[in-house]
Amino acid sequence: MRQNPARRAALLDAAIEVLAREGARGLTFRAVDTEAKVPNGTASNYFANRDDLLTQVGHRFYERLTPDPGMLAASMEGPRDRGHVTRLMHDLVERISDFRSGYLALLELRLEATRRPELRRLLTERVRADLDFNVDNHLRSGMPGDETTVVLLYLALNWLIVERLTLPDVFPADRIHTLVTDVVERVLPGPGRPD
Repeated sequence: MRQNPARRAALLDAAIEVLAREGARGLTFRAVDTEAKVPNGTASNYFANRDDLLTQVGHRFYERLTPDPGMLAASMEGPRDRGHVTRLMHDLVERISDFRSGYLALLELRLEATRRPELRRLLTERVRADLDFNVDNHLRSGMPGDETTVVLLYLALNWLIVERLTLPDVFPADRIHTLVTDVVERVLPGPGRPD
């Protein structure tokens, strides 16, 4: 297998675009090569088989979505109140929504994971690790709420993102801000309504 990290990343980014646009059935080495604008056969030099490609796409999605340490540190500045949690949730929804193709590809991966045990294991471990990190970070930072608060925000906002990216007319764009604020307010009651 080839080891050029930049080429591998470009192929995985192309695979994300193919998954988002064509679905799992459309994800072939040839489609990835075409999307990446590389010679036919390039993807097959980097990935042992389709399962390997799918698994590495899962890794790449999280790699691209994970905030850098500076952004993470900046997000922890300011008061530890419901207003701050609300701003963090707005930022999260926007960051994920801005990577539309990545999130749609992740939904395709989740469906494929129902048929591919190795992919299911990867996604389960990754989602569990992210959720554990978010709970730990929330509690250590002194934000209001508890583990259940983080889990409920995760569940509610993930589905809001699914609606926003797959059926955008269910909740028009001008309602998303209010809905995120309302979710935080209902899950994390407290004095005052944040902006």
